Amino acid sequence: MGESSEARSRTPIVVSLSVGFGVLIATAVVTFWILTSATLDAAPAPSPTASSSPPVATPTPASTPTPTGPPPDATAYDTSALPRVDVFAVVAALPVDDDPTGSFTGQAARARGEVIPVFASPSTPPVAALARDQEFDGTVVPVIERHAHWLRVLLPGRQATPSAGDPGQLTGWVRATDVDVTTQDARVDVSISARTIEIVRGDARELVASDFAWGVDSTPTPTGRSFIMTTAVVPEFAYTRGNPITYLSVQSPTLDGFGGADAAVTAFHYHDSRSGSISNGCLRVDAAAAAALAALPHGTPVSISP
Repeated sequence: MGESSEARSRTPIVVSLSVGFGVLIATAVVTFWILTSATLDAAPAPSPTASSSPPVATPTPASTPTPTGPPPDATAYDTSALPRVDVFAVVAALPVDDDPTGSFTGQAARARGEVIPVFASPSTPPVAALARDQEFDGTVVPVIERHAHWLRVLLPGRQATPSAGDPGQLTGWVRATDVDVTTQDARVDVSISARTIEIVRGDARELVASDFAWGVDSTPTPTGRSFIMTTAVVPEFAYTRGNPITYLSVQSPTLDGFGGADAAVTAFHYHDSRSGSISNGCLRVDAAAAAALAALPHGTPVSISP
């Protein structure tokens, strides 16, 4: 059968729409391809990222502390011919304390062996010897300067008698390997002008005397730093009334000897007369102070100020 005129008139429209629609699709496809191609061409191909390990720090070698002070001396010295350092010793080669108002380290040294060498300085051969034990003691000595291999200490004895030179507090050097070192927990502070004697432990100060006697001008009490050399009860000294005497390492600045002895040792001791400048140089105290001072260990530092 033949198509109607309406059907015939619809056909070109459908065809035209189909063709137009197809052209649009084709155009869109081509445009998409062009844009996609352009985008793909513009983007650089990604490079594979290499996996990176965290940086490893180069270890710093541990530094070994450099010992300070004089170098060690391992020489085995013969001490048999050296003068012993004791209360009667006069050793011209040993130096007098050049800083009498100086401080202490809070340590004491004692010979590890029977006898050890004592040096005027770490760079020279020994000039004296210090025993571990001896009559009248003086073998536990306070340290006033310490280095890795050497210790400077106060010593008993004198460099010279007053009539011949300087009788001030003696010092010397000992090797660290030759001594045992202990910690001191007390010291004694004496003020002549304030008339006080105190035992000091850390921040605590114990007043053991608020008055005492000291030397007259011709036989003054030596000032500066020293130490407790020994303690003893000497019944022959009736003026002490049986109370202990605490002997110091320092000796009289004006007397070569005293009481027939070749030494003029300064000491704390009891006396009935014990106020003001009246003694031969010793520090006269009451019985309680004499006992408290005698209870302190040998080697305890003592500082006496004018």
